[in-house]
Amino acid sequence: MGITLPLPAEELIPHRLPMRLVDRLLEIDGKNGVVEAHIAADCPLVSAAGRLEDIALTELLAQAYAAVKGYCDLLESRPVKQGFLVGIKKSVKLLPAQAGDRLSIKIKTLAELEEFDVAEGEIWRGNELLARGEIKVWVH
Repeated sequence: MGITLPLPAEELIPHRLPMRLVDRLLEIDGKNGVVEAHIAADCPLVSAAGRLEDIALTELLAQAYAAVKGYCDLLESRPVKQGFLVGIKKSVKLLPAQAGDRLSIKIKTLAELEEFDVAEGEIWRGNELLARGEIKVWVH
């Protein structure tokens, strides 16, 4: 199946605006990838001061992982599965994200264990690392 990148996130994940935080899958390497997000000022997770809430950083990792998984499902001609974030480990916020930021989320699959997956990710704004963490997702 010929799938050309970049690919809109809406084709890969169940999230829709205003709760869809990621915009498109840019790169894929096996079960790892890079996803882009533009932080809109009207996003419900952006404060009145224009700062993205810290919990949204974890949601960015989860949605980016969902985009990578969705791509893998499409590549294998399977329906895109749903997943639920069930754990956060080693989450570190280094810098805040702001409305207007264009972010790159680098995702690496660490393990796929029956219905649970573990992935780690980094959120970058240009050459600044904003956050990193490890997530566990229940996939069904």
